[in-house]
Amino acid sequence: MNDSTEPLLHVALYQPDIPQNTGNIGRTCVAVRAKLWLIRPLGFRLDDRYLKRAGMDYWQHLDWQAVESYQELVEHLPNRRIWCLTKTAKRLAWDVEFSPGDVLLFGSESRGLPASILREDNTRNLRLPMYEEVRSLNLASTANTIVYEAVRQFGGLPGVD
Repeated sequence: MNDSTEPLLHVALYQPDIPQNTGNIGRTCVAVRAKLWLIRPLGFRLDDRYLKRAGMDYWQHLDWQAVESYQELVEHLPNRRIWCLTKTAKRLAWDVEFSPGDVLLFGSESRGLPASILREDNTRNLRLPMYEEVRSLNLASTANTIVYEAVRQFGGLPGVD
């Protein structure tokens, strides 16, 4: 399934605004051995007490890295499939087959992902189904849903019942 030294998935947050969401997503990454990538600028400091509180005592176990740009992320992860989560996508997240090592890219809470990234390969743009009355879903809830859909597709986590 996956070499134990490699992250199961890569979760990338493009310019996140809310430290509590990032902390919760970090906790999910620890739970499934995914690597968290933070694309600057961030809407908070990395020593922010809300970030640490949301990540609780899990942050010390988190494999994470901050990069200066989306391009730097791509350079660190060459030849990886990057799935962009956006409410404007036509394709549902359930309609694709995730693979270990894929990158799940989420936009900032206030702006989402830039059009320039979404235009790169719109077949990699995914969304969750929702009624039009809802403008958006919480970033941490969305990330958790997509990460665990990938884990479900992989048949679970190695060594975990």
